[in-house]
Amino acid sequence: MGGFGILVIIVVGLFFLFSWFRSVPQSTVAVITVFGKYNRVMREGLNVKLPWEKMFQRLSLQNRALQLEFQAITQDQANVRFATMVLYAVASSEEETIKKAVFSFATAQEFQLALQRTIDGSIRQFVATTKQADILGMRAEIVDHTKKNLDEVISTWGYVVRDIQITDMTFDKEIMDSMARVVSSKNLLAAASNEGAALLVKRTKDAEAEAAYKTIGAEAEKKAAALRGEGMALFRRNVADGMKDAAASLKEAGVDANFLLFLEYTDSLKYMADHSQGKVIFMDSGAAAPSRVIQGILGANAEMEK
Repeated sequence: MGGFGILVIIVVGLFFLFSWFRSVPQSTVAVITVFGKYNRVMREGLNVKLPWEKMFQRLSLQNRALQLEFQAITQDQANVRFATMVLYAVASSEEETIKKAVFSFATAQEFQLALQRTIDGSIRQFVATTKQADILGMRAEIVDHTKKNLDEVISTWGYVVRDIQITDMTFDKEIMDSMARVVSSKNLLAAASNEGAALLVKRTKDAEAEAAYKTIGAEAEKKAAALRGEGMALFRRNVADGMKDAAASLKEAGVDANFLLFLEYTDSLKYMADHSQGKVIFMDSGAAAPSRVIQGILGANAEMEK
């Protein structure tokens, strides 16, 4: 029986001994009080807790996130709805900072409520001095203003705000519709301006092309006219040389050279008959017609030589 009693005493002693040890997780501290008064802080790992000590609260040193939604009114009386994410944590692992973080508020919910109202009030204060047309482009300024105000307040609570992000910013439906119309009109104006510029460029290029085409055509016509003139002059020289040779041949044969003029006259009539669109050619067809034609040609040559 004595051995059993000793065993019981050993088991009870080991139980009480092991009950003195407490394990604290990583990035966490435990605040210890004695008879309701702060005593010390337990750090990560295995710690010894005496029977008269009480673990008042475990406090995480990790970052924590809080999602907030609220409304604000701009300087020109427009309602703006904000969705905000706040990243905060205990300012440091120092003992005084931990004491502030644990004992500043009765519960964590009350701390979050105070944090939310502080952020809400800071953003409302900034938005009240800004017009609705400018607020969308001032997210960075809103964040800087709010974080500056928060740093001054919550540092006394043992916390620090790591980051503030405005995830959404919306207006009433009427304002959103009007803003959409403004953007649409600006896009239409820009499109019209671009189309006008494109049309101007096109018409300018068309005019330049037309001018270049006319210039090239005029130069080509000039060259063609020159070539036609040279061809006509060469043709006339060849005709004159041919007629000269033909006149000499007729003269050697004892035929009047004026007969050559009559032959040219008849050849001209034949050409006109072959290539003309008309159906009637009026000509002198009397018995003395050849003599009259030759006299007429000689008379015309005499007038041209004067």
